[in-house]
Amino acid sequence: MVTINIEQGRPTVEEAAQRLTNGLYRVRASGVPCAKIVHGYGSSGSGGAIKAAIPRLMRDMQARRLIKGYIRGEDFGPFSVAARDLASGMKQIRNDPDWGRSNDGITIVLFK
Repeated sequence: MVTINIEQGRPTVEEAAQRLTNGLYRVRASGVPCAKIVHGYGSSGSGGAIKAAIPRLMRDMQARRLIKGYIRGEDFGPFSVAARDLASGMKQIRNDPDWGRSNDGITIVLFK
């Protein structure tokens, strides 16, 4: 799994969205089946603007068929049906250090 860090340097939502799009195109073209997006949780304690924008961006990318699906970090573990389904086909998923940690600052993306 490749990691795409879009939170580095405290970007605006627009800058983070551009980093995300560029990163996903690059990783998808490399043939890697999934990626971890590090977007952070935000410094306010209630989730930041980038974290809030991620589900909308993911739905848009899924609608455009750039990605097959995504799993929010808080659902990335053995108690999520979607995460278990994803992990059943890819051993590296269960070996990821964030597996089962309810990390609100990441999102896992699956490519077609």
